[in-house]
Amino acid sequence: MRVDGREIPVSGSLLQPRIRRTSDILRVVLSALLVALVVIGSLITRSRWEALERSLSDILGVLPPDKSNLVYVLYSIAICALPFAILLRLLLRRQFKLLVGYVAAGQIAIVLLSLTGTGGLSWPQWHWTGPKQLDTFLAQFLDDPRWIAMLAAVLTVASPWLPASWRRGWWALLLAFVPLHLFVSLVVPSRAIFGLAGGWFIGAVIVLVVGTPALEVPLEAAVRVLAERGYTVTAFTVLRPAGPGPLQLAAETGPRQRLIVEMYGQNQRSYGMLRQVRRYLTFRAGERSPAFASLRRAVEHRALLGIAIGDLGLASSKPLTVAALGRAWTLYAHTVPQGRTLAAEGAGDTTLPGDQGMLTMVWRALQELHRAQISHGDLRAEEIRITDGRVLFGGFSLAEFGAYPVRFHSDVAQLLLSTAALFGAEPAVRTARRVFGDEVVLLASRRLTKSALPRHLRRSVRDAGEVMKTVRAQVQEQTGEDRIEAAQITRYSRNQIIQLVLLFALVYVAYPFISQVPTFFTELGSANWWWALVGLTISALTYVGAAMALWGCAGESVNFRNLLLMQVANTFAATTTPAGVGGLALSVRFLQRGGLGAVRATAAVALQQTVQVVTHVVLLIVFSVAAGVSANLSHFVPSATVLYFAAGALLGVLGVAILVPTVRRWLRTEVRPQLTEVVHELRALATQPQRLAMIVGGCATTTLGAAGALWAGIEAFGGHTTFVTVTVVTMIGGTLASAAPTPGGVGAVEAALIGGLAAFGVPAAIGVPSVLLYRVLTCWLPVFCGWPIMRWLTDRKMI
Repeated sequence: MRVDGREIPVSGSLLQPRIRRTSDILRVVLSALLVALVVIGSLITRSRWEALERSLSDILGVLPPDKSNLVYVLYSIAICALPFAILLRLLLRRQFKLLVGYVAAGQIAIVLLSLTGTGGLSWPQWHWTGPKQLDTFLAQFLDDPRWIAMLAAVLTVASPWLPASWRRGWWALLLAFVPLHLFVSLVVPSRAIFGLAGGWFIGAVIVLVVGTPALEVPLEAAVRVLAERGYTVTAFTVLRPAGPGPLQLAAETGPRQRLIVEMYGQNQRSYGMLRQVRRYLTFRAGERSPAFASLRRAVEHRALLGIAIGDLGLASSKPLTVAALGRAWTLYAHTVPQGRTLAAEGAGDTTLPGDQGMLTMVWRALQELHRAQISHGDLRAEEIRITDGRVLFGGFSLAEFGAYPVRFHSDVAQLLLSTAALFGAEPAVRTARRVFGDEVVLLASRRLTKSALPRHLRRSVRDAGEVMKTVRAQVQEQTGEDRIEAAQITRYSRNQIIQLVLLFALVYVAYPFISQVPTFFTELGSANWWWALVGLTISALTYVGAAMALWGCAGESVNFRNLLLMQVANTFAATTTPAGVGGLALSVRFLQRGGLGAVRATAAVALQQTVQVVTHVVLLIVFSVAAGVSANLSHFVPSATVLYFAAGALLGVLGVAILVPTVRRWLRTEVRPQLTEVVHELRALATQPQRLAMIVGGCATTTLGAAGALWAGIEAFGGHTTFVTVTVVTMIGGTLASAAPTPGGVGAVEAALIGGLAAFGVPAAIGVPSVLLYRVLTCWLPVFCGWPIMRWLTDRKMI
């Protein structure tokens, strides 16, 4: 590189990889979304849009026919001349590399929009079908999607290289064809809109391949700016290529004299904007850094915080200059950081020469920074340096002056992670407690989560998840806390998101039932309400039985009243999730909050489910025999194809469990301890007949109570059948419907029960309303009661 007669060598590549060109990638994504939107809009709502455009055209079409024709022709001439004007400018500027992309974009746009369904090409056919359209040759270009697509493509390719005034004017000229159609009382053709979107997408892809001026680093301007500040650059060396962060170079300014130059370009600006938007949408106000109006303001903020921290004697480098360069680049120069990084000092060496340990020095330095009301925000080991017995900080992009208290807690959490990875969790936590106190360390430990710590900080630590878990365990052990609750730093907690999803799922699965409500209410007029009240009472007893069974499995160590309420909330969670997995998870969560460990709580729920299955099978056998050999049970027997499919699926699961190492490891480390706990509990039950009777009785109450509620529903509508028959239908039909993928078995349960009753001779006029009443009593009423109870339990931190 030659600048003002001097040859300045540059070592390393200045070109940013395509996967790091945020602006170009963002342009491609937005153009692809526009194409998809236009296609979907044309397929779904095109007729409505045409009606709206006709209405607007009638309102805005104020020009008489002769003037409309003149305006249309003049605009057509401008549109036809636009690509040639761009081409002429490229030739005069000798931008031959860009010329290749320009020609390629135009040809690709024309060819792609000329393809037909048979694989051939369609050529222009100049004709008009609308009675009000203007019959001129030039005007026909406006409605040809190929011409519009070519214009959009070539203008997209050339725009980054054009002056701002030219770029805005030419884009305004191209986009003016939409309002122009309305002013001359015409409808905008959907083909032309698709051509505009398709051309933009094609041009965006070409720009990503060819590049933009933003990739040309203005090193000549950087050399002149540094010379004005009194630093004569003799050579550049690329230390880190541009990516999400800046291009970092080392500038030689004399014998053994170097500066660090950081260059921020358009891609860093786009990445920073996306990051600010994501954090604004995701995190609470106090959890994110203030947004900056421009890239230069962000760089200036970093330099000013560097000066402020330097006044405290805690900065590893000194800011020298910030300057705006050409092509939207910003320069930030500072001295070479002093000392060695904390990671380079070596893990395990916790002392320095003298009477103060290195770990204590690091924590004392952070304490001094916080006393000055400055938060750092990026406490990686690479940004902490040791020199002459002092601790210095670098990297102030996320630093804040006068920050919220939560930002200081975040700093402590970050330093806990970084120092624990180097020196071990026990000394890191012990030193942090000695410097900041137990309260601050406890608050900071709540932020040792994936969402609370920045990604680049977690990536700087090997196995960050395990280190965070170890640090939290050490904080619990050293402070004596029973539990460390994760801090909520996002706008919406995980529980809130889950509850919102469950609510939408509930509305979705309830829709088929809602559509049958008018017919059902008509039938209710002839129902016996006393039997319906009996069914409601029996349904309520099933929750007592379920609570009693789980209470016995948990060793009677939880509050029975709260456990009974949880069973009602459990209905909501189980109904709105497939296969009832939400109910199982809610039970485990409730027991954990009640004081049981994770393994013990999971084992208790697994034990209840095991006893429930065994009790269900035993009752099914007993009642099937009691129903008699004359009963037709073939309705419930699956076909041979279903049985073969189920057997094949079981063999496939077994093969995966045997052959896949990850699954084997999961079975060994997660499932096996829980199965061992279940077996241990079963053996203990064998020696405790009273507890066993309570669990079995609770499980039997759940199963028989469901059958009793259905039997009461049949009696309410004047049907007559035996309780044994209804029990067999409920158990077999419910078992088959439980395999349905729909939440709560909606649809499958009703079909299985109605079919089972019909197999035993119950007419459809009685079976259908009886099953619907049964579902209201055992499913929908508890579901709508379970939602507020679930919120009540959540507010009191019981789940």
